[in-house]
Amino acid sequence: MSKAAQLTERRGSHHTGAGKTIWARAGTTNDSSQELWHRTKMLESTPGGDHVQIKGTTAAEIAGSVRDQVASGGLAPRSALPPVRVLAAELGVNRNTVALAYRRLVEAGVAETRGRRGTVIAAVPQLAREGVGVAGGAVDLASGNPDPELLPDILAAAGVGHYHQLLYGVPAVDAGLAEWASADFTEDIEQPFRTLVAHGAVDATERLLKAHLARGDTVAIEDPCFLASIGTLRLNGYRSAPVPVDGSGMRPDALRAALEDGARAVVCTPRAHNPTGASLTGERVADLRAVLADHPQVLVIEDDHFSAVSARPYYRITPPTTARWALVRSVSKFLGPDLRLALIAADAETAVRLEARLSAGTTWVSHLLQHIVRELLLDPGVLELHERAREVYAHRSGLLVDRLHAHGIEVPYRPDGLNVWVELDVDGRSAVEALAQRGWAVRPGHLFGRDPSTHRGAIRVTSSTISEPQAEAFAAELAAVVAELRTAGS
Repeated sequence: MSKAAQLTERRGSHHTGAGKTIWARAGTTNDSSQELWHRTKMLESTPGGDHVQIKGTTAAEIAGSVRDQVASGGLAPRSALPPVRVLAAELGVNRNTVALAYRRLVEAGVAETRGRRGTVIAAVPQLAREGVGVAGGAVDLASGNPDPELLPDILAAAGVGHYHQLLYGVPAVDAGLAEWASADFTEDIEQPFRTLVAHGAVDATERLLKAHLARGDTVAIEDPCFLASIGTLRLNGYRSAPVPVDGSGMRPDALRAALEDGARAVVCTPRAHNPTGASLTGERVADLRAVLADHPQVLVIEDDHFSAVSARPYYRITPPTTARWALVRSVSKFLGPDLRLALIAADAETAVRLEARLSAGTTWVSHLLQHIVRELLLDPGVLELHERAREVYAHRSGLLVDRLHAHGIEVPYRPDGLNVWVELDVDGRSAVEALAQRGWAVRPGHLFGRDPSTHRGAIRVTSSTISEPQAEAFAAELAAVVAELRTAGS
């Protein structure tokens, strides 16, 4: 009698169907896949053990069996699957058949590979997010939020103009908003484009990637990177190719390497990069355009999230040879995060693919939101507020950089945006914990990397609401923390 049959008989189960059956234990461990499987074998006769059966003789049947067990709750997230060799022997099939089944499970997002630890059932990734709560009355330099005092009155704008109830079937984009957006984009884009509206920049980026890429494709992203971009890639099963960022933005040599290694898309922040505050220079853009010109098949997404209040000019990295591209400008930073709306300029084919996902009558962006955004963007008073916000944000980040410099902590460039990226020669997480004990909340740098082991000596400080006394006090406290950590580590 085969091992599989013995196991079935021992549990009083009856195998039916063409495929053989193997029982697997749901559980996790840090051991290698082979060690885990041997441990599972020893525990198979344990009373009350949770076991699931994998059966089939083809890759499709085996993968389907695993998916059935996941769907029914028999295999929980992070449960280990049998090693390929073991499962192949038990089912009496070729190893390549099991390997193909596992590959299909990984491609479908049902499982993920863990190197020596084998293949496990995928779990929903735990993602770091913006706007974290600050406990204990600490000064909030962590949230990444704009200053509420520099945002307009949304409710007042809702009552302006001639909004009326709209029904299914109307055009997906408000005509007045489309007219404003087209004029705005025309100043920066010299080639034909279509204008669309999405539910914010993160939604736009996710839809753009889905319109052109498949699960498992590689996307070149900035390193360090915007938290939501990291989350978008992980949740949708894309691979990431980190491209280091300096004070002038993405490094061209690293972008070229990522594209030559097979990246099929690039997501770039042209100015006010989050978390570093870096902005592209004209010289850097010329180098990046030259790199992208050699890869016209690559989808290029520019996330110009800070457009209306940025102190830096917009430089376009997309060369004329790029076939598929999009420029995304959300309104969250200068009209309000709760206005979930982003304007998109894209090539014709990309626009068609997006329209299929943002069509009238199904998933369009609320025309009430579009009405509010249009009225705000046309309001001279709001434009004056944007001018003030541009000056205030630049002043506050510059103030923090100056105070840090006065206390011996250098930031090598003037950032733009809501945050300042500070590289330290001590552990960033230890610095964050020590600052929290002193009443200051900031974010550790490792959260902003694809690999948590990177950027361990950095912190991100949100400067959007910082006052002059706070900047001085924080710089002094950070310098003291760094000195203490240096002493402790010596």
